[in-house]
Amino acid sequence: MRPRAGEVLHFSEDPTIARFVPHVAPTSVEAEAYVWAVGFDRAPDYWFPRQCPRAMAWVVEETSDQDRERIVGAGCGVRVHAVEFGWLEAIRTAKLFAYRLPAGPFRPIAAPGSAPHAMVATEAVEPLGPPDPVGDLFALHAEAGIQLRVLDNLWPFWDEVVRSTLGFSGIRLRNARPQPAAT
Repeated sequence: MRPRAGEVLHFSEDPTIARFVPHVAPTSVEAEAYVWAVGFDRAPDYWFPRQCPRAMAWVVEETSDQDRERIVGAGCGVRVHAVEFGWLEAIRTAKLFAYRLPAGPFRPIAAPGSAPHAMVATEAVEPLGPPDPVGDLFALHAEAGIQLRVLDNLWPFWDEVVRSTLGFSGIRLRNARPQPAAT
């Protein structure tokens, strides 16, 4: 489930949204009100139930062969998503929808010194049509060639990813199990 040319996507478990109005999300570090969406490359970040914590890593130009093999795995593609065992049933049963929005009102947003991670609009946006059911989230990952790892705890994986040369994103990590005690 990716946007077509001239579109961005907004993923939601709510199939009844008729108009997206800029707002400041309670968890946002951004003070300005936005409508949030994603482009083609970042759409897979949202192939999960909204509250599901996930740690994601992918190969970028600067990625070392050692980090690719150590974290992504030899011969395992260019992207890996990790979730915790406790979220498998929610991923299996989630009813997720993708809203196709016109790309025109959106601009990329990024943290200083980082690549853009989302698209934002400062004006209300109406979907181009009814939302598309996303369907089986496991199958979506498989069809895209994205590894989906299931871990007892995300934090050891996340700690390795953020110290690596891979591109990465962590979403809803506050919902992950607590970090294991250092040994």
